[in-house]
Amino acid sequence: MSSSTSLANGRSYLAIPGPSVIPDAVLQAMHRPAPNIYEGGLVAMTETLFPDLKRVARTRHHVAIYVGNGHAAWEAALANTVAPGAKVLALATGRFAYGWANMAEGVGAVPQILDFGRRNAVDLNRFAEALQADTRHGIKAVLVAHVDTSTSVLNDIAALRGVLDDVRHPALLMVDCIASLGCDRFEMDAWGVDVVVTGSQKGLMVPPGISFVFFNDKADMVRQTLPRVSRYWDWAPRIRPEAYYNYFSGTAPTHHLYGLRAALDMIHDEGIEAIWARHDRLARAIWAAVNVWGQDGPLQLNVMNPDIRSRAVTCLRIGAPHGANLRRYTASQLGLTLGLGIGMESGDDPNCDGYFRFGHMGHVSGQMILGLLGGVQAGLIALDIPHGKGAVEAAALVITGG
Repeated sequence: MSSSTSLANGRSYLAIPGPSVIPDAVLQAMHRPAPNIYEGGLVAMTETLFPDLKRVARTRHHVAIYVGNGHAAWEAALANTVAPGAKVLALATGRFAYGWANMAEGVGAVPQILDFGRRNAVDLNRFAEALQADTRHGIKAVLVAHVDTSTSVLNDIAALRGVLDDVRHPALLMVDCIASLGCDRFEMDAWGVDVVVTGSQKGLMVPPGISFVFFNDKADMVRQTLPRVSRYWDWAPRIRPEAYYNYFSGTAPTHHLYGLRAALDMIHDEGIEAIWARHDRLARAIWAAVNVWGQDGPLQLNVMNPDIRSRAVTCLRIGAPHGANLRRYTASQLGLTLGLGIGMESGDDPNCDGYFRFGHMGHVSGQMILGLLGGVQAGLIALDIPHGKGAVEAAALVITGG
């Protein structure tokens, strides 16, 4: 076979950290004519979504659905909890805390950012010092990503709540679970989280287009004290609707709802504990492979401490231009799309060409991860990038429990 022959024909594999692989059952559920949006089966089905969404987030409180992406959920959460001129504290372990802080500035809040770098979780001592310095409790909300999708850093949310409680600070704890929900273990109520935002396109396995804000009674009480809340972003009519269209402030995202129903059925059939365990095993297989590759080459995990690594996404460092070249090779020659290394810019690598990411969230299995790793190994060989031998075998041992 010629070295120029492409093996990319056939079913491709989108291994980016969202949108994730969409299950056939979800696609089939969405493949239907438009329904009546005023009464009948759609209305009855929608009512079943809310309790099942709460089961995924591990909360007994409230959830509102928005037609929009994760950025929409960011703004919805802020619009209901932060008045113009109020301070918010953003804890940055990657690009996306900056994005949420920028959104806060856009709604009139005053963001303060604590940056912990791109390879470390939030430093609890620095966090405590920032709260203790806020003697007048001007900070009304703490914004943090459970998993930052750009760096794959996992933050200890329960520990953050512990710091807030220890210093007796009343700020709302608001957590971005866009990358992590349904993949990494998350316990909204047990961990003392006030507001959670997420999107449909990652662990929930539905195409991009709808997002979710979970919130407890404390956050809802804050919303009631605000002088005004945008009619569209206001979560009050969405959780206490006078009519069906109030759930969505207009026309329902009908086909996304059908897909979500199918996805939630799959999640609850497997069980959230089993899903967490599956993601953990697959992530550890990836880590094992990368550690072997890195023994004799430049490839390494961005997050060195396994205790703060996500089970949904893995950011990798390999040095420019290897990252960009590897992505191009696997996509063009194998039909395997790897994630861009976004948010990792530096002076010697302004385009993040030395980074790439694996998405291993949602509808992923052992054979898919072994195929992903085999594709990367083929790329390392084809591009003559130095690497240690036996990586895929090391991953297979993890997957088989060896």
